[in-house]
Amino acid sequence: MSNKTKLKIGEFSKLMQVTVKTLRHYELKGLLLPDEVDEWTGYRYYSIDQMQKLQTIRDLQRLGFSLDEIRDLYEGDSFTPDVRQMDAKIKETERQLKKLIARRNQLLEWRDSRKQIKTMEKFSIQTLPEIIVASHREVIPDYAALGPLCVNVIGPEMQRLGCKCPPPGYCFTIEHDKEYTPTNADVEYCEQVEAMGTDSAIIKFKRLPEVPQALCMKHIGPYERLYESFIEAFRYIDEHNYKISGQPRTCYIDGAWNQKDPEKWLTIIQIPIE
Repeated sequence: MSNKTKLKIGEFSKLMQVTVKTLRHYELKGLLLPDEVDEWTGYRYYSIDQMQKLQTIRDLQRLGFSLDEIRDLYEGDSFTPDVRQMDAKIKETERQLKKLIARRNQLLEWRDSRKQIKTMEKFSIQTLPEIIVASHREVIPDYAALGPLCVNVIGPEMQRLGCKCPPPGYCFTIEHDKEYTPTNADVEYCEQVEAMGTDSAIIKFKRLPEVPQALCMKHIGPYERLYESFIEAFRYIDEHNYKISGQPRTCYIDGAWNQKDPEKWLTIIQIPIE
């Protein structure tokens, strides 16, 4: 072994504040090989000069260069990227930034809509904007069948058709029966999508016009008690001299897919009024 200062892998790791596991990974990638390996003990030794190389590797990683890209730089005897490589990395970073900004905006919209729902009074009058929906209408044996229908039939078909749903997501059912029926219910499931698609045997696309006024009411609890909230809503409509002007929507905000306790399920009843 030469007389130059040599550091064992543990000492090098401690001084450079990088784990031994990372150093071994860099070695496997051909990025930072030990300066010497003792043929008898297998101990790995690093030189003082390799401190700067390790720092350069870490700086390039922070700038978004992959380990493979960094290795190519070293193989080409260039420790820093050239202008062309930096321009390419800047463009890649700008693409990632656009995606992150779009994700942040979607998350903000989602968060704000959830806040609005949570702070909404029990009753509120709101405008329901014009939307495009993917719709599926079927007579189901009972309302317990709706969940499996969405998961096993409607969801996969919407995915096959390439449907894109704007965040935070808006899905609801419309009941077409003229009277309450606990079995064989004629139910239409609607989910908002970004654009009209091509109808299939399962999914039909349609544009629902704006609803200028809708009485919106929060229902917290299982679906079998929805009728209690409908009674309250209809009483409110009568007391405030409104008239029902369209089919009610039952909008599902939080349910079995996210909350095990049915007592915490959140549903919004939306009744068009005038």
